[in-house]
Amino acid sequence: MKVLMLNPPFVDDFCRSARWAAKSRGRVQRHPDFLLIATAVLEQAGHEVEFIDGAAQNLKRQDVEKIIKSFKPDFTVCHTTTPSIYNDVEYARLAKKLSGCITALVGPHVTAEPEDTFRIAGDSVDAIVRGEYDYTLRDIADGRVIGGVQGVSFLDDKQVVNNKDRPLLDVNDLPFPAWHHIKPEWYRDLGKMHPFLTLISGRGCPNHCSFCRDTQLMYKRELRLRDPEKVADEMESDIMHFPQTREIMMETDTFTANRSHVLGLCDEIILRKLAITWSCNVRVDVDLDMLSLMKYAGCRMLMVGFESGNQKILDDMDKGITLEQSREFAKKARKLGFTIHGCFMIGNKGETKDTARETIKFAKSLPLDTVQFSGVCVYPGTPMYEWAKKTGYLVPKDWREWVGPDCEQATLLSYPDLPKKEIDELIDKGLKEFYLRPKQIARLALTTRGIGDLKRHFHGFKSFLNYFK
Repeated sequence: MKVLMLNPPFVDDFCRSARWAAKSRGRVQRHPDFLLIATAVLEQAGHEVEFIDGAAQNLKRQDVEKIIKSFKPDFTVCHTTTPSIYNDVEYARLAKKLSGCITALVGPHVTAEPEDTFRIAGDSVDAIVRGEYDYTLRDIADGRVIGGVQGVSFLDDKQVVNNKDRPLLDVNDLPFPAWHHIKPEWYRDLGKMHPFLTLISGRGCPNHCSFCRDTQLMYKRELRLRDPEKVADEMESDIMHFPQTREIMMETDTFTANRSHVLGLCDEIILRKLAITWSCNVRVDVDLDMLSLMKYAGCRMLMVGFESGNQKILDDMDKGITLEQSREFAKKARKLGFTIHGCFMIGNKGETKDTARETIKFAKSLPLDTVQFSGVCVYPGTPMYEWAKKTGYLVPKDWREWVGPDCEQATLLSYPDLPKKEIDELIDKGLKEFYLRPKQIARLALTTRGIGDLKRHFHGFKSFLNYFK
């Protein structure tokens, strides 16, 4: 079957694959790694696949229309996000109109809201694939009747039918992403060396953060990590296919959750003498003794969810960490020479001006190289979303309002004692106070080594000015 995998364009610089679908303040563009893993599954099964990353390339509707007419797909798969759902449905409708193909939607939003999605899409969409979609898409492409495929929602006489959930797959059986469909140079992030690739070393998370979207909807609470040997194999494959790659980012939320997994991968990297820098997401409650080996094995940067500088706020979001753990982690990581990127949120449950200021002060007290301050993005299907709807603190009334007028990241909550406007002001205050300190400007200058870093920092600085403008 001829399959079109479409990461649809929406507005310029819109980032679909990040944990927050929007134009980020740093104009980040992230790889569609999960879509490309599913693409590889389809190609492995013998299907011909055309992949379009309309988001990364800022394509226009006429560009996609031209590809559809030329390729004539039998089956079109569209990735969806909450703020772009009307747009994404239109691309499915376009594909069906031009080629008469089967159409399917994937992603966290449609997983959480199949009934509402069919209200929007009607019969222009044949299937909504809930949760992990790799093997479900393969089943449909193989010709199985949609009504008999696990993990699918579909319309039957204008009524939505939700088939039984598909069992979680074995991550060791998955092929590497079909990177041959993209160019690493399309993707940028101030914190990462350019060009870089992402790597998913496992799926699922045992933690219970109330705001987390993908754990609830896509990959569940069962931690499934790939064998270290297979992860190292993928790193070798990345280097071979894209020798210009300067860094591999372990985008796994729970990369450091299992000690033996991390130590096993570090041993493989050292044994194979892999000459590649890598970075990863990490929680502050990680086993600190692992950090030394990670550094020796080439780990450069740690992306850390500190979230808040107030313990009660952390407890209310079920983060499961303490401020003291955050301090000890940052101190140890800095001593070992890691670059540290801190993630902080303003506007959580119970937030006040004073607790928000504590978070800004806490961020400035830690030895961090870069930070991001953002509001809390409450996505459908999460406990935070249900709480916000019930209390009336949720600002948007329509999916399109999950971003601002220019599709920028937008504050989604507003409280009687801390309205949306003040949350926005506190976010901007945090960014300005952190980055405009002479100490921080000097640190950025001292970490600029070579033309690649210069371009990366210039892109970040330009994005910073563009956001505030």
